[in-house]
Formats: sequence, C-alpha cells, structure tokens
Amino acid sequence: MKLICFDCDSTLSSIEGIDELARLRGPEVFASIQAMTEDAMNGKMPLESVFGRRLEAIRPARSDAEAVGRRYIENAEPSAAPTVALLRGMGWTSVIISGGFRQAIRPLADFLGVGRIEAVDLRFGPDGSYAGYDASYPTTRSGGKAEVIRRLRAQLGPERVVMVGDGASDLETVPVVDLFIGFGGFTAREKVRREAAAFVTSLSAVPGLV
Repeated sequence: MKLICFDCDSTLSSIEGIDELARLRGPEVFASIQAMTEDAMNGKMPLESVFGRRLEAIRPARSDAEAVGRRYIENAEPSAAPTVALLRGMGWTSVIISGGFRQAIRPLADFLGVGRIEAVDLRFGPDGSYAGYDASYPTTRSGGKAEVIRRLRAQLGPERVVMVGDGASDLETVPVVDLFIGFGGFTAREKVRREAAAFVTSLSAVPGLV
C-alpha cells in the first residue's frame, strides 16, 4: 500500500470550511473567524488556541455542516477528481486529513472517490442543533496531522506516504512522510513554499512527483 494524504481546505477545495460556517452567522463573526483561521494557518498562533473558540462563536447546526458540504463540492479544485482517479490507477490510496469537520467533508470525499477521512466529528442534538465536537481528535491541535499519519503507518504499514497541503499544520508532517508537496493553487503561503520538498499550484502536477 502507498498512501497519499490530502489536506481539504484550500487544497482539495478552494474554501475554508470553518470560514463558510462563520459566513452563515453574519459579517462580524465571519471577519473574526477568518482572522483567527489565517493566523493559525500561517503558524502565527497554535491551532488549539483558536479551535474551540471558533466553534463556540459559530455553534454550527447539522444543516450548516450540510450546506458547507455542498460548498466544498461547488468549489472543488478543478483537477482534484481526475488526479485522485489517476493516483488510484498508479496504486495510491488517497486519504483526507483535515482540521475541518467530517460531516461537512464527507460529500466532497464521496465526490472525489476518497474512502477515508481523518477529521473532527461535530456533535449535534436530536433537533440538529450544535452539541460540541470531538476535542480529543488529533487535528484539533498543533502536530495533529503528523500524529494521524503515525497512526496510519502503524495501522496500515504503507511502503510510502506522501502529504499534500497548503498550511502550517500540513508542513508539520514533514518528519513523518516520505514526501511533502506544498500546494499553492488557492493560497500560496511563503513558509510552505520555502520548506516543502516540492510545490505545486495544480493538483494535476502531483502524480508526476510521486
């Protein structure tokens, strides 16, 4: 088995799911959440310092997660689906590793043909209202994506692991993968460009690197 792990937000899709959830709560909440997200993605503050604060400000309902799921598909990276299909033909198993939310990402994963999602579960009450999230999940904190990859290595024993992503949390996987590919098709972060072994602006370039 060979694993290729993709970040979701600003990689497989142009949107940031948490920002889209915030957008549903009006411009003031959106501006506040977007600023926190950007600081975390640029490595200016640890992810765990903003994760719970953002969700408490938004309190997303099940219907909100479903709406963002549709937005992910509408804004999918143009070459994402054919790239995943081509990689599958080359013997690679794709996994999505995200600090976003499993329920919102699932429709995009199905659209792309990706079976496994490693992301944070939202919790909802019987009426669909917000009831919290899985605060113990690794991707709620700094170093979480590297922790997920170590678990995948232990569970699946892949011969090779590649990570593709745009942000500081993705860059943290460098010590535990065989190749890190920085992605700048939507947001080109200088730290990622500088420290990635390879850097692409279209996912269609990934098969040629692996």
